[in-house]
Amino acid sequence: MAILLLLLPLLVSAVYGDEKAFIGVNIGTDLSDMPSSTQVVALLKAQNVWHVRLYDADRAMLLALANTCIQVTISVPNEQLLGIGQSNATAANWVARNVIAHVPATNITAIAVGSEVLTALPNAAPVLVSALKLIHSALVASNLDSQIKVSTPHSSSIILDSFPPSQAFFNRSWDPVMVPLLKFLQSTGSYLMLNVFPYYDYMQSNNVIPLDYALFRPLPPNKEAVDANTLLHYTNVFDAIVDAAYFSMSYLNITNVPIVVTESGWPSKGDSSEPDATVDNANTYNSNLIKHVINNTGTPKHPGITVSTYIYELYNEDLRPSPLSEKNWGLFDANGTPVYILHLTAAGTVFANDTTNQTFCVAKDGADPKMLQAALDWACGPGKVDCSPLLQGQPCYEPDNVVSHSTYAFNAYFQQMGKSTGTCDFKGVATISTTDPSHGSCIFPGNFGKNGTITNGTSLAPSSNDTSLGCPTQYFYGSCSFTTSVIIGAFLMTAVFL
Repeated sequence: MAILLLLLPLLVSAVYGDEKAFIGVNIGTDLSDMPSSTQVVALLKAQNVWHVRLYDADRAMLLALANTCIQVTISVPNEQLLGIGQSNATAANWVARNVIAHVPATNITAIAVGSEVLTALPNAAPVLVSALKLIHSALVASNLDSQIKVSTPHSSSIILDSFPPSQAFFNRSWDPVMVPLLKFLQSTGSYLMLNVFPYYDYMQSNNVIPLDYALFRPLPPNKEAVDANTLLHYTNVFDAIVDAAYFSMSYLNITNVPIVVTESGWPSKGDSSEPDATVDNANTYNSNLIKHVINNTGTPKHPGITVSTYIYELYNEDLRPSPLSEKNWGLFDANGTPVYILHLTAAGTVFANDTTNQTFCVAKDGADPKMLQAALDWACGPGKVDCSPLLQGQPCYEPDNVVSHSTYAFNAYFQQMGKSTGTCDFKGVATISTTDPSHGSCIFPGNFGKNGTITNGTSLAPSSNDTSLGCPTQYFYGSCSFTTSVIIGAFLMTAVFL
């Protein structure tokens, strides 16, 4: 009993989550050969993606996402905004049909009301705040307002004079909308949704913005952009835009509304007028973006304050209008083939970006041998890993050292736990790798194509109703419930080593 009481605060934290930033992905559907909803969810699971944003509230997609623990942002399409913003009954019906009908099985956590309304559909701007309030009221009536936040994505173009960030402000012509909107977000504990595309800022700067600055590439100190008013140093366009939004809010006396970036990315192909829309640049931007976000570094104005971000987007959309770059923002083609393999060394398990799901858990370079040995002992003991291949005379005995043996044990545990988030850590001495550590006759679990071994492939991914893989520890809440004994058992195991 004493042990359980000591662990209770940590258990509560595991159940309700933490404040770490997340990377999500937008799922567009402008494809001539759109995968089925179950195929989409299988890909999400294979990539360990636990946050998605839909541009609508497609019923098939929401059903496929049920019992997966994936956190879902659904959207009110712009064409439905006027009706909802002018009718309480219409808003209530929308919530009943697209939210209440799916929760708690589907883990809906946010509703994006419209998209870039002020710039894309300005005639609907007068009813935007009304639409948010009516949607929120319907959630309150169903006791869902604490679980589901309501906001609306904005283009960063509503920010004027964005550099230096300390001088930025929202387009004053939108004050009649932005002021009540921000007050609504503040009063409901919601966040400002912002679309941030350094690609366009770079393209429109006439070479004023260096490409490296847009791509998060390291800059020498003398090349960093400095805000003369605050003396804050900016090493990338993304942070500068986010801070410009923070300063713009503070200009309107709003200082406690966080920002979630609902769209950000880089195109992998363009026409002759877009020479920097390349696979290499797209890979560089998205890889660096993911690392930047999940490292919880925040921005120069708000260091350590998370800026969770949704990548634009999951698939290349061949039905999008010209230019060519509009069709090539995706991480994957329609058949699930990755457009490029992201550079995510030590960046966690999000976006393994390999449709064969061929990822492995290995010992970190330079890890303390004593920590490795302790982790190895745990994996082969309480972790219930079959370590018999490591015995003398067995295929994986050589090389006989703690790095090789712990890598085998770490990976075996990682694979048997379904590659769930948090199962490749071992107190910081393990990391994810897309390089198969198999050698000679020692074939590691998760290996594809050697000796006929095929495990954990996308084609074998669980159905949308299969909860056998469980949820990442930080997402034990809402629809993703477990029995008390399972939670305590899993937590005790985690508390020992992971």
